[in-house]
Amino acid sequence: MPDPHPQLGFLLHEVARLLRKRFEQRARHQGLTRSQWQTIAYLAKLEGVHQTALAEVLEIEPMTLVRILDRLEQRGLIERRLDPDDRRAWRLYLTDAARPILAAIQPLGEATRIEALKGVGDEDRAQLIATLTLMKSNLAAACQRPVDEKEAHYG
Repeated sequence: MPDPHPQLGFLLHEVARLLRKRFEQRARHQGLTRSQWQTIAYLAKLEGVHQTALAEVLEIEPMTLVRILDRLEQRGLIERRLDPDDRRAWRLYLTDAARPILAAIQPLGEATRIEALKGVGDEDRAQLIATLTLMKSNLAAACQRPVDEKEAHYG
């Protein structure tokens, strides 16, 4: 039996890629790009976030995010508000016009999740979520620590 550990990162990446692809197929008629959908979805969870922090969460360059935000703002879906504590920074909020759009994509996301988890029992689903949550926590904590010099060079 092959060792599953070296394949874990590739498998997680491929599953995430296919989830995005399938969602895009469903959401194509909504008139927003995947980047715009993703920005709106994260912003719904993080309203009031700074642009730089949102770029970090989305794992994109701040200038790339600025272009996405410009388009969303032009469509009246987001608004930028000056940060009262830092006049150089903007905080981001969804507008009322974005809420029905967000509501329209949630069932598309749910349909995609149902499709992805077809044949996976409730207990296995719960275990999968628990395992992935633990892995995320472990890696987030590890990323806060410096890598040993020997480990960085030789693994």
